Amino acid sequence: MQYRKLGNTGLKVSEISLGSWLTYGGYVGKDQAIRTIDKAYSLGINFFDTANVYSHGEAERIVGEALAKYPRSSYVLATKVRGPMGTLPNDQGLSRKHITEQCEASLRRLGVDYIDLYYCHYPDPDTSMEETLRAIDDLTRQGKILYAGVSNMSAAEIWRAVSITEQQRFHPIVANQPLYNIFARDIESEVIPLSRKHGIGQVVYSPLAQGVLTGKYASVTERLPASRSVTSEGSETVRSWLKEELLTKTKRLQGLASEFGLPLSSLALAWTLRLPEVSSAIVGASRPEQIEANAKASGIRLTAEQWAYVDRILSE
Repeated sequence: MQYRKLGNTGLKVSEISLGSWLTYGGYVGKDQAIRTIDKAYSLGINFFDTANVYSHGEAERIVGEALAKYPRSSYVLATKVRGPMGTLPNDQGLSRKHITEQCEASLRRLGVDYIDLYYCHYPDPDTSMEETLRAIDDLTRQGKILYAGVSNMSAAEIWRAVSITEQQRFHPIVANQPLYNIFARDIESEVIPLSRKHGIGQVVYSPLAQGVLTGKYASVTERLPASRSVTSEGSETVRSWLKEELLTKTKRLQGLASEFGLPLSSLALAWTLRLPEVSSAIVGASRPEQIEANAKASGIRLTAEQWAYVDRILSE
């Protein structure tokens, strides 16, 4: 496993990180989830991603329990705040109240004294960004979180957040968690250049397009058992990638990956990591053998000529 700095910080994170969206606390049983996390750790993966809303806190509990046996200094733990955790008016959002209460709740579920990286999961139009960032800064000063991040924000929103942190002398935003894969490249035009300027690293999610870029889906109507596609949220997410055009390109990419001597998943993960601005790619492995296969993508570096072949397929 190879490691990269998280943005301009001195924190080193594994190129491949393990997430828990739609998996742990969901269709993946607790014992299997813990075995998968243990396998990831044994492979040198030191970066684990979750969120308070994943399975309504259960994903945090499982991740925390699995990592409890390891030295706290040996892994980097990220979680998020924003989504609904109840039905009352203040049970969601990025208000000072909700952030403070949910940070404490996440610490309890994870069973740790501090969170390495705490993300604002997605924007909250009902709360001023300064209120949000001041609450995050206070938690950082208290030692409850070490680094601040944002997720699912536009370039304009990231710029506003950076401007406020600089004006108010808050601790800087060091990470952004966006959607990024071969079929979803929106962040390349504005988000990455802006983030580069301000020292923000990209921790990308869905680098395998919810399994489509593993080549396991042969048609737009196919549904595999024991996968994300059998849950209601997972089914909707997978369906968004199951399009004839994308499956056609996937088959061609699979052939090209074979020519390079790589599985398609390794090619897709290496593609996201080809940019130095990407600090880590989050995968959502549900079995130990999956994370073992995905971890092999770390360190793969293709030539400009090989990437040109990939671009040719994508542009056709």
